[in-house]
Amino acid sequence: MKFGYWTPIFGGWLRNSGNEDMPATFEYAKKTALKAEAHGFDMTLIAELYLNDIKGIDADALEAWSTAAGLAAVTHKLQILAAIRPGYHNPAVLAKAAANIDWMSNGRLALNVVSAWWEEEARQYGGQFTAHDERYARTAEFIQVLKGLWTTTPFSYHGNFYQLNGTHLAPKPLNAHIPIYAGGESEKGKETIANHADSYVMHGGTPAEIKEKIADMANRRKKAGLPPFESFGMAAFVICRDTEEEALAELERITRVDGGAGFAGYKDFTEKSKLEQAVSLQNYSVSNRGLRPGLVGTPTQIKEKIKAYEDVGLNLLILQFSPHLEEMDRFAQQVMAGYR
Repeated sequence: MKFGYWTPIFGGWLRNSGNEDMPATFEYAKKTALKAEAHGFDMTLIAELYLNDIKGIDADALEAWSTAAGLAAVTHKLQILAAIRPGYHNPAVLAKAAANIDWMSNGRLALNVVSAWWEEEARQYGGQFTAHDERYARTAEFIQVLKGLWTTTPFSYHGNFYQLNGTHLAPKPLNAHIPIYAGGESEKGKETIANHADSYVMHGGTPAEIKEKIADMANRRKKAGLPPFESFGMAAFVICRDTEEEALAELERITRVDGGAGFAGYKDFTEKSKLEQAVSLQNYSVSNRGLRPGLVGTPTQIKEKIKAYEDVGLNLLILQFSPHLEEMDRFAQQVMAGYR
């Protein structure tokens, strides 16, 4: 099992808690990255949202790509997994920026391609926000343009969304292959990911559910005539305590629904996405459906749960903590060290 974490760019992960002692500043993001490297974490995911989905649209939030470049320059081992949403970017310009950051990081860059869900954010920032399946059609072309520019010169492309004629990109990425991660639960999303991404990321479920998802995506990949996925990952929020009672008490505290500013995007998220399972307001109180994997309990209980996921084929966990530094320390010392 590889262990990653979400860079805390929103000032926390809890929609019902104002101050989580993890400010949305580059200095704090840098501190968490250096601490993660010291603990042996493998990667960090940097989400891309221009509005703060967790604390409310008036709250601070770091921009993903400038943060990725900054972290690439101050770290040495972490894979930098930067999220990118095609509806906000010119793929040729993005391919150029990605190649530059890949060199800055000595070949540690990866991309998490996200088709987006927040219509209000798109309105405010001029993003392309269309019907669900059209967003994935754009995503497929976007990835094809990236990979073409990274490997072929000059590169031409004529699609429904993007047209390039004899485009040159130099220098190429340090690694000809910049890994593409993606997640999606709709039929169109899974079809696009199976055909164009390198790794599949999920938002959780029971080990039995994850086993079924992995088998389905592996089969789609095989039918597409492509090599197996490089990894199957899952996002998860961790509550690790000395006793199960303490862990459950913290779970109860953070899932109280207060209807505050952090819940403003709930309607867009549930109505503009095609989810396999309904998301209650209570589950939405923690970012990215992070409670679904159930990594709540004592160190021994959490290690057992991780082993159950590994046994069904999961090989990457991308974790969230609150407050980040303190809980990441606890996880690394009491769970990760013993697990490895």
